[in-house]
Amino acid sequence: MNAKRRNAAIVIASAWLGGILFALPLRAQSFDHAHLAWEALLKKHVVLRGGGEASQVRYAAFARDRAALKGYLDALSAVPEPDFRAWTRAQRMAFLINAYNAFTVELILANYPVKSIKDIGSDLFNNRWKKKFFRLLGEESYLDRIEHEMLRKPGAYDEPRVHFAVNCASIGCPMLREEAYVAERLEAQLEQQTARFLSDRSRNRVSAQGRLEVSKIFDWFKEDWTGGYQGIRSREQFFAKYAKLLSDDAEQQKLVAEQKAPLAFLDYDWSLNDAAQ
Repeated sequence: MNAKRRNAAIVIASAWLGGILFALPLRAQSFDHAHLAWEALLKKHVVLRGGGEASQVRYAAFARDRAALKGYLDALSAVPEPDFRAWTRAQRMAFLINAYNAFTVELILANYPVKSIKDIGSDLFNNRWKKKFFRLLGEESYLDRIEHEMLRKPGAYDEPRVHFAVNCASIGCPMLREEAYVAERLEAQLEQQTARFLSDRSRNRVSAQGRLEVSKIFDWFKEDWTGGYQGIRSREQFFAKYAKLLSDDAEQQKLVAEQKAPLAFLDYDWSLNDAAQ
């Protein structure tokens, strides 16, 4: 084969291979693990409050970016389960946390204006957390599936700090982070979310009487702090690790660190985490 024919053959083969690669589903080539589309929306519509320990969302403004949100949700829905299973643990966790938060925002926008996520549907019928309104990993899905059947499934991740990352669109809930969760920084992000939540005196504090008053999350999901995460076997042991965040008083910090502060659980504020427009 002369050089001219050989070059022509190379061109044809390259074009054929390029065509095959182009024809492959986008999900097989390039799911964006940086979650840049979601990050752009968060940076635009999430407002930090209380020195960065809490946040609110500009839902009315977010509604004007509904098409961009839909594009991101469609990208999440396009990921097949085999691809998901092939990712790293951190990539899977970041995907699920971001999916929970993004689909929660979509649920709010689909019903906006609303005063509380609990006003959507009811506890017995059309439950907002069990409502199948999106597809994920090849199945008709709902928010509880992501949180309780995947992220909290025993043996799957065993990471109680996920409670400080998923956001239920409520004032009482740990804040919606102002950036997307990504695998490369997931550990640091989860730790910062933990510190932010525990430092928020409206949701976790030591009373003048030495009682440790904490979010109902620690009551509802008590078992998540007994599984041995980082050697921790109880809520009290968990709080001891973060004693300096829960009070500015040295004596109160010592009480928490020695696991001697009796626990009490604060009422949960289900009001929508809506920012003033």
